[in-house]
Amino acid sequence: MKILVSSHSFHPAIGGLETASRLFAEEFAKAGHDVTVITQTPPSVTQSDVYAYKVVRQPSNSQLTALGRGTDIHFQNNISLKTLLPLLLLRKPTFITHQTWLHQSDGRVAPQDRLKRILLRFAHNISISKAIADSIPVRSILIGNPYESHAFAQYRETPKTKDIVFMGRLVSDKGGDLILQALSLLKNEGLTPTLTFIGDGTQRQNLEALTVQLGLTNQVTFLGNLTHERGLEVARHKIMVIPSRWAEPFGIVALEGLAAGCVLAASNLGGLPEAVGPCGELFPNGDAPALAAALKRLLTDESLRTKLLAQSTAHLENFNPTVVAKQYLNFFQNPKNR
Repeated sequence: MKILVSSHSFHPAIGGLETASRLFAEEFAKAGHDVTVITQTPPSVTQSDVYAYKVVRQPSNSQLTALGRGTDIHFQNNISLKTLLPLLLLRKPTFITHQTWLHQSDGRVAPQDRLKRILLRFAHNISISKAIADSIPVRSILIGNPYESHAFAQYRETPKTKDIVFMGRLVSDKGGDLILQALSLLKNEGLTPTLTFIGDGTQRQNLEALTVQLGLTNQVTFLGNLTHERGLEVARHKIMVIPSRWAEPFGIVALEGLAAGCVLAASNLGGLPEAVGPCGELFPNGDAPALAAALKRLLTDESLRTKLLAQSTAHLENFNPTVVAKQYLNFFQNPKNR
């Protein structure tokens, strides 16, 4: 098949959506299909594109139309009106994976959200979690996101010389301050685990200041964005914490942590519990004392960590990139049978 993959954001941008889009394209190409990715992300100024498929960045309307006419399947990884509207007019089979909620962060349904909900009727729909499937107004099939298995699993047996790791954007929604508050509570109980932040963002300075304010500077390290050996750094830790304040639609980072041999402490709304599976401790979103209690259990009970981690191999197999891509390709070829 000739597959046109539409991903509004794509490599070299960093994030769960970008990772999933790249893995989809790689696996479709490995399976012998002719793959083209269209994206609004400009190329990197420091590295050249080297892919096993074609990438067209910021296509013009005429380029978009020509690519759409020459494809068998249009697959949109997260709905984007900029490319969906012109390509729907070509009446090619269109598949949309829903990576997030079809409303604004405050719960409001904006005009563009209403239009998206209407257009879903003209496409075959895929949800990355049951939470997302329950939130959209059309029928969809459920396929979890793939994750970069090799980049993390190869370091799984690395000695766990550090305690807790956070990996993600340092923005308010991700709850970095909750981890620091939880560490302060644990310190009052005589527990002083180490914490590593991997990632960067608008809240970094505030988090660094809060670290000083709470007297945690000897426990906390900020590494910024890691472009090399992220998997190795994650694998040095016993626990990955995912303290999101908002309801995450899924959580590829949870799969990466498990692959690297970490157990999980994660907030319990949205699709994040589906990514965590039976391999971690959940706590209410925004609840620092509950997070502290979850971390205390994981830090002090090695048998609990061993039990949780033992269940990760079977859980992760559901999100292996080749397994996920096969489900997609089967759906592309037989959408009416699912």
